[in-house]
Amino acid sequence: MCFVFVCDEEERVLGTHQAPGTCPYCGGVVMATDVESAWRLCFLPLRFKTKRKYYCSTCSRRLVTYP
Repeated sequence: MCFVFVCDEEERVLGTHQAPGTCPYCGGVVMATDVESAWRLCFLPLRFKTKRKYYCSTCSRRLVTYP
């Protein structure tokens, strides 16, 4: 007997805008991108999650914020 689980995560960019502050590495402009991710199991959506990612527009480095 063989079970095949098809899992997939699909990400879609909702919007991009300039965030306040500068990059600590190069001093460039920080951009904020809103991303919606959807986990799917056999084409059935299981979970939708919206998150915000920050990156520098000059050096393209991913930035992490700490609470």
